[in-house]
Amino acid sequence: QVQLVESGGGLVQPGGSLTLSCATSGSSLDWYTISWFRQSPGKAREGVSRLNGRDGSTWYEDSVRGRFTISRDNAEGRVYLQMNQLKPGDSATYYCAAGALGSTWPEDFHFWGQGTQVTVSS
Repeated sequence: QVQLVESGGGLVQPGGSLTLSCATSGSSLDWYTISWFRQSPGKAREGVSRLNGRDGSTWYEDSVRGRFTISRDNAEGRVYLQMNQLKPGDSATYYCAAGALGSTWPEDFHFWGQGTQVTVSS
């Protein structure tokens, strides 16, 4: 079992940058895939990026590839999402979630943070 807490959300102008942090506790990152999801009103929850805590492999949704970077600090038990070149369409509540290694879809993830709001607006 793992607990997760997101932080780092806020208001940023288009083209700006923001870094989200997911603090984990209760279990080693080595045994989970950690994923960032986002959800906007009226839209389905969308996978943004994920990281395999065992081998460090990563995945990015097409719309954020090249702009967002997921990384980890194993010693601190944190997973980060560095978001650059932010667009209004990136506005959403961002969640980090933990699932068994290889998890892909939202239903695969059984441990979720509380969410942090990201608003991209002039």
